[in-house]
Amino acid sequence: MFRERVYDTMLAHHLAHYRQMAFVAGPRQVGKTTTCRQRGEICLNWDETDAQRTILKGTAAIAERLGLDVARSIPLVVVFDEIHKYPKWKNVLKGFFDGYGDRCRTIVTGSSRLDVYRRGGDSLMGRYFLYRMHPFSVAECIDTTRPVAPIRAPRAIAEADWAALWAHGGFPEPFLQRDASFTRRWAALRLEQLAREEVREISQVQQLAQIGVLARILSERSAQQLVYASLAQEIAVAPVTAKGWVQLLESLHLGFAVRPYFRSVANSLRKEPKWFLRDWSGVVDEGARFETFVACHLLKAVEGWNDLGLGAFELHYLRTKTGKEVDFLVTREAKPWCLVEAKRSERTLSPALVDYHGQLGTAHALQVVFDLPYDEVDCFALDRPASVPARTFLSQLL
Repeated sequence: MFRERVYDTMLAHHLAHYRQMAFVAGPRQVGKTTTCRQRGEICLNWDETDAQRTILKGTAAIAERLGLDVARSIPLVVVFDEIHKYPKWKNVLKGFFDGYGDRCRTIVTGSSRLDVYRRGGDSLMGRYFLYRMHPFSVAECIDTTRPVAPIRAPRAIAEADWAALWAHGGFPEPFLQRDASFTRRWAALRLEQLAREEVREISQVQQLAQIGVLARILSERSAQQLVYASLAQEIAVAPVTAKGWVQLLESLHLGFAVRPYFRSVANSLRKEPKWFLRDWSGVVDEGARFETFVACHLLKAVEGWNDLGLGAFELHYLRTKTGKEVDFLVTREAKPWCLVEAKRSERTLSPALVDYHGQLGTAHALQVVFDLPYDEVDCFALDRPASVPARTFLSQLL
């Protein structure tokens, strides 16, 4: 079952306009390989023996297999899949790009670990652009064109897509399958693979059983603050170990941490990050599920806008020790830009939203309400704190 993604048009634009390699990273089963192979003419998959032998022979052998000595009016598009499993993969790609980058266009993708291996002392700097792939979102269900500005015009999402997103999440298989039993089995298998197979491959951690327990605990605590000392007690390890394991699971895209914003706000702010699952469909409490739903949409937008060069955006939250909280703050060019409070049904404006809007001088302060019906109002044209329909607000993101 195939459905066009916004990343299809983003990659098409990249291949048409840039010579740099396109690195496509993201969670397991988010659709990276499908999207990349739609754009590529030849795929060299490290997991396939013939491709592996070619890559091990070096860049000249790769170029020969691709037929790069044949003149072409349109450059060949080649996909390297799972090549980061080869210890010397960066040297291979550097040599290939420097030697043959003018004769072809290159896409590099793989499992969720690609983004982890990409970091650090990067010999490929300046030779690639990164695209972080996320599950389906409200805006992507409506419009798959490549955005040229951060905010889109509001448009209504089909009722069937809205219901499927809420019930089954945005990962392509469960979202498109739309079967409750399939979604539960798929989610359980994904958690098992991530907590055991991927942890084993990327780290030297031996306590896989305890990591599995931590993964299940984190799966039950989306939209809650991370208290490492408490987590450490539950899994019988030191707090520094618990923090390291949470960061490991975050790097493997089980979830993500949203950290507090400090600048220009009183020092009484809480320092603990908040934890959100990548797959909101498994969150039982509907209030926490909706906050996670909004968090995933905001992270996709922030990372997508950054990857497309539309600005420098970051996602934070605000909470004081006395409990005054706003769920999310998006900064733009390091300045507070948009406050977002996620509410399941409340219409009365959050006092904290109003207070922080005045204190920080944000351009937008929006209370995003799940059960308000779609209204074709431009949420980002409002210059005052206001309650807005979730369907409208989310349609204007990525």
